[in-house]
Amino acid sequence: MLKQKAMVILSGGQDSTTCLFLAKQNYKEVHAVTFDYNQRHSLEIEAARKVARIAGCASHEVVELGPILKGRSPLTDSSQLLEQYDDYETMDKIIGNRVELTFVPMRNTLFFTVAANRAIVADCFTLVTGICQADNANYPDCTDDFRLSYEQMANESLGIAHLHLIAPLIDSTKADSIRMMREAGGYAALAYTHTSYDGKYPPTDMNHANVLRAKGFEEAELPDPLVIRAWMDGLMQLPGTDNYLQNEDFYSQLIYEIKEMRHA
Repeated sequence: MLKQKAMVILSGGQDSTTCLFLAKQNYKEVHAVTFDYNQRHSLEIEAARKVARIAGCASHEVVELGPILKGRSPLTDSSQLLEQYDDYETMDKIIGNRVELTFVPMRNTLFFTVAANRAIVADCFTLVTGICQADNANYPDCTDDFRLSYEQMANESLGIAHLHLIAPLIDSTKADSIRMMREAGGYAALAYTHTSYDGKYPPTDMNHANVLRAKGFEEAELPDPLVIRAWMDGLMQLPGTDNYLQNEDFYSQLIYEIKEMRHA
């Protein structure tokens, strides 16, 4: 039996879009909220609008926060350079146990608070977030400990005990989440997500987000629909990795679905 309502915190990226389609499988009514905080990769806001339409959300609000979040992250400070990596293995060694340079202090705390406000107003007591503690970034606000602590604080703040902050991908690898998205029936919608921190399409920059995404699809042994879309648009060649060696029927169906979603 489907549960009643869920509010998805939708960035427009791969993980939050996966969570959106997972929520569509489990809830009768799915709402979404997106945050515009003057992020470098603002193209993700348009991606969020697109995937919300594709998924058929009951509502989707883009909350304009403006340049409220400060810090030295290149996502909020354009004077900071995005770190580049030769490949996944090099990136893994460089980042090690440090917090990734793109971390924006208190960002998720702020997002969760505003999202909780919107959820309560909509009589919705389930918040869904795409945070993942297996993302090779060591973000302190993307752990299950943080999720549980925030959930407790929010309930105490509201004087209730039934607001739930769930993170379906919290312990999933990127490959795991890609397979989950395929099972949820939203695989082709990943063509309209945006991950790259440089805010550009197609995703050719070797920043952390792009390297991690490419590695995930490679390990899942599936092609990235976003890359397929860019190839269809004549903007890039298909990578030479084995996950792009699919059979003709698979590509025909994927290309058809991507084309069908263009007008959503």
